[in-house]
Amino acid sequence: MSPFQYHSHLLHAESVPLTRIAEQFGTPTYVYSKSAIVANFEAYAKACRKHAPQADATLICFSVKSNSNLAILQLLGQCGAGFDIVSGGELLRVLAAGGAADRIIFSGVGKTRDEMRLALSHDILCFNVESIPELHRLDAVAGELGKRARISLRVNPNVDAKTHPYISTGLKENKFGVAFDDALATYRIAAALANIDVTGIDCHIGSQLLDDAPLLEAVDRLIELIDRLAEEGIDIHHLDIGGGIGINYEGEEPVAVGAYLERLFAKIDTWRTARHGGTPIKVLFEPGRSIVGNAGLLLTEVQYLKDGAAKNFAVVDAAMNDLMRPAMYQAWHGVQEVQKRPNAAVTYDVVGPVCESGDWLARERALSIAPGDLLAIMSAGAYGMTMASNYNTRGRAAEVLVDGQTLHLVRRREAAAELFALESLVG
Repeated sequence: MSPFQYHSHLLHAESVPLTRIAEQFGTPTYVYSKSAIVANFEAYAKACRKHAPQADATLICFSVKSNSNLAILQLLGQCGAGFDIVSGGELLRVLAAGGAADRIIFSGVGKTRDEMRLALSHDILCFNVESIPELHRLDAVAGELGKRARISLRVNPNVDAKTHPYISTGLKENKFGVAFDDALATYRIAAALANIDVTGIDCHIGSQLLDDAPLLEAVDRLIELIDRLAEEGIDIHHLDIGGGIGINYEGEEPVAVGAYLERLFAKIDTWRTARHGGTPIKVLFEPGRSIVGNAGLLLTEVQYLKDGAAKNFAVVDAAMNDLMRPAMYQAWHGVQEVQKRPNAAVTYDVVGPVCESGDWLARERALSIAPGDLLAIMSAGAYGMTMASNYNTRGRAAEVLVDGQTLHLVRRREAAAELFALESLVG
């Protein structure tokens, strides 16, 4: 059940009316439910305990790029999460939130030397390497530091995730990973390098997957490759499935996490028993959106209702700089009135004040609203605040974590002067 429900015609986050949050912290504000985040993580953890109860048999690495607020990282770390990062900045965020370095995996196609040095200095669990040039750079940097770098290769299995092209990452034309046909040769190179320890294999084929069939197809390809590597004396100790499970934005019915993991572990167990006598292999996951997406919303206030010749517009104080997904992906987010009104609904495009025609949050929504009313942009917990910008010198939104009846301001709103504090006049 959603943590955002109406009580007496007023939309609440857990036990707190959203009107109270707006009064206390202003708008626009991201609002997150602690109970929903914990429950979504626990869906993965429970399935892992059921199918792989051995200690250290699995690791659920939260995808930091989906929501990197320190309080959320802290909460997930306390739940037992590891972390999937894609930058040195994200590494420092995880550490600042109390995350353990030996539970961090480092993905991404463009790791710099400085980022490699930083990660090696903290002895992270593993680098997910995405190209041969990156592999050679990592070997050289590790050698300079007198360290060995644990790596897995992100293998691109050329599996169509059948999702939006901007969030599809497992096809040959995508920039991510090592092509499946080149993976064996790349592992041979890695195994021969002086400062590299081959420990795993990784893939991530896309995001917002509603069906687990593409994921299971990708696992079949990885298993095939693990067996070929074993024949050459290259042992793989962990299998990283990536993330990608979708959420309900507009009535979608994504596969249940428990059902997906049951099929996944059945496949892995059959393979291990048939070919390896049950030899264990650690299984890693990189979920993000499925943990935080529906656990958050963007709270915004209606500024003006503008009647146009072809459309009616509800101009709100949130904008594309606060929530980029609609402008970038034409993404659909539900919109709910915080206060239910008995008035007849009118169809509006919900737009922001940014000077771009692409500054819209929702199109053609039937709403019963007046200026000064609050709207909730739903399913905004993932890729909302992490993609926000300061375009038009707009301060980024506040962030609030709700725990029952308690509110925690986990990021204050930016002031305009802070946005140009690093700049200098000349002369």
